[in-house]
Amino acid sequence: MTQDPTIQNQLRAIVDAARERRAEDVVVLDLTEVSSTLEYFVICTATAGLQLNAVQENIREKAQATGLPRPSVEGPSERWLLLAFGGSVVVHIMTKDAREYYDLEGLWSDARVLDFPEIHA
Repeated sequence: MTQDPTIQNQLRAIVDAARERRAEDVVVLDLTEVSSTLEYFVICTATAGLQLNAVQENIREKAQATGLPRPSVEGPSERWLLLAFGGSVVVHIMTKDAREYYDLEGLWSDARVLDFPEIHA
């Protein structure tokens, strides 16, 4: 894992925010050693429409509370949405079909997967 505690806290907040809205299969990829322009991808699966929107709103709110900038949004569609927090963190919220189609984990298979275990209250 990266040594920077600030980015760790920010990534943890994003992962937890996605899970709070029942996003599934949340994966964090560390791209710092395989890309010259990207640092971290957070990828998660949501059902279309309302859940996708609920996940992105919660992520946006919790991420900004940790000091990340207001994200730029690409999409949105019924199948996917991308939140870009500056150049450091990009969040992909996708339906199961879109996630399988784009296969970002396969495309970035050289990236390190960071582990953020679920926290149970």
